[in-house]
Amino acid sequence: MLYFLPYSLKGVLSILLYTLNTILLTIPLILISFFKFLIPVPSVVVVLDKILISIATLWIGVNSFNSKLFCKIEWDIRGLEKLEKKEWYLIISNHQSWVDILALQTTLNQKIPLLKFFLKKELIWVPFLGLAWWALDFPFMKRYSKKQLKEKPHLKNKDLASTKKACEKFKHTPVSIMNFVEGTRFTQHKNKSQNNHFNHLLIPKAGGIAFVLSSMGDYLNKIIDVTIVYPDKIPTFWQYISGQVNRIIIDFEVIPLTDSLTGDYFNDPEYKDRFCIWLNALWQKKDEKIKTLKA
Repeated sequence: MLYFLPYSLKGVLSILLYTLNTILLTIPLILISFFKFLIPVPSVVVVLDKILISIATLWIGVNSFNSKLFCKIEWDIRGLEKLEKKEWYLIISNHQSWVDILALQTTLNQKIPLLKFFLKKELIWVPFLGLAWWALDFPFMKRYSKKQLKEKPHLKNKDLASTKKACEKFKHTPVSIMNFVEGTRFTQHKNKSQNNHFNHLLIPKAGGIAFVLSSMGDYLNKIIDVTIVYPDKIPTFWQYISGQVNRIIIDFEVIPLTDSLTGDYFNDPEYKDRFCIWLNALWQKKDEKIKTLKA
């Protein structure tokens, strides 16, 4: 392993390997997705989807090797044995850095179904990755501003309907839908500006999870509550790829998806209140867990 190299050289070599891996594996992803478009036969689509997922799994595997090549990280992983590869999961997590995504992909690759994110429609134009996300059926959402929804209330239902249609593709193959509940990365400044009662978290946004449950409630089986902790300090992407991260703690807790957690969040005030109480209690528990793990 190349731990002995200077940080700057490790970072440059690592990012070159990330780029090369992405370019080389995006090409077959796009070609196979083209066949999905030409032959929309369900049995053929299922087979092609499995091939696409295998390519994505290889991409994550190469990225994980990249990390091991340049980074000497002590991984403290808890609860991983409770996870299964043939389940439909909703994954919720605290969010502090872009490193969170790399850490989760490294830890969960081939342990559960491929992680998929709800993405803003504009992200499809990201070079190579946008096409890869499209080929892998990541749901692209067109989000509307509060002003637009106020002027045209029907757009809210249109967004939900289009997302449900996109999620129909997941009923044949197990999937893990990822949601960073806080909606943005944690910083002390954001924490203070919210004036909330959490020490290590931002206020969770219930609407995002409720949107996923409304779109995919018929397909999801369980919720995975993920707590990510960086004991030294929250790293940047550059610090991670250049080998400046020493330890990462990730705790997984499986929560059954019961009927009490599903409902019409946008039109049922009673369910909305109940769901928000549940989520805030979960976040309070997570805040205490982070305090313990940091200690």
